[in-house]
Amino acid sequence: MTDNFIQLVELMAKLRGPDGCPWDREQTSLSLKPFLLEECYEVVEALDESSPEKIKEELGDVLFQVIFHARIAEEKGEFTIRDVIAGAVEKMTRRHPHVFGDVKLETGREVLANWEEIKKKEKGYEQRTSILEGVPRDLPSLIRAHRLQERAARGGFDWARIEEVLPKLDEEMAEFKESLKLENAAGIEEELGDIFFVLVNISRFLGVNPEDALRKTISKFIRRFRHIEERAAAAGKSLNDMTIEEMDRLWEESKKP
Repeated sequence: MTDNFIQLVELMAKLRGPDGCPWDREQTSLSLKPFLLEECYEVVEALDESSPEKIKEELGDVLFQVIFHARIAEEKGEFTIRDVIAGAVEKMTRRHPHVFGDVKLETGREVLANWEEIKKKEKGYEQRTSILEGVPRDLPSLIRAHRLQERAARGGFDWARIEEVLPKLDEEMAEFKESLKLENAAGIEEELGDIFFVLVNISRFLGVNPEDALRKTISKFIRRFRHIEERAAAAGKSLNDMTIEEMDRLWEESKKP
């Protein structure tokens, strides 16, 4: 480990020590879960902004969380940060025989297929009864749907052409409209879920990450809505004072370069 890395590990030990930070000493692996998730999403946001300085900072925050969790585990006699690093090196070496061994793989598809075969031989994997096992339940729903569909596709459960995919969306939309007519609340929820699932499948088939696509649309919505708020404020109005037609005009205005 480099001097800086050792310094960070020692800093964490100090924070958790008797003369350290009361808040840090109170934390557990479970209490830190939301902070780990938050830091990971801040890395994603920095990546979307293509800001090297921000990416560097947020990656540091994620690294700090990793060391935090490892320190708590070390205090309980479970493992250390050295064990975490050693395990990662061993696993990645084992799963890249085309780099560190004599296996010949030419394409990314071949690498993924071989990766799955290697995983099947690893401890614990033999107990799995489904190709869908191993996708974390706590993933955001869009990401989880995407990952599950990828797993199913690797097993051969997939469309051959985009022309086969789109009619499925039309089918789900028709079922949703029928539930609306019947005012069936449970049916409406179920059919909306089916529509989302099909849209994720379409995005996967086209090579688009649905989480990225929706996140960018959310950012676009925020930017355009802020334009409406700013223009309303400049005119001395609140949004409640404006008609939907006025707001729609400003919305269209926000689309202009």
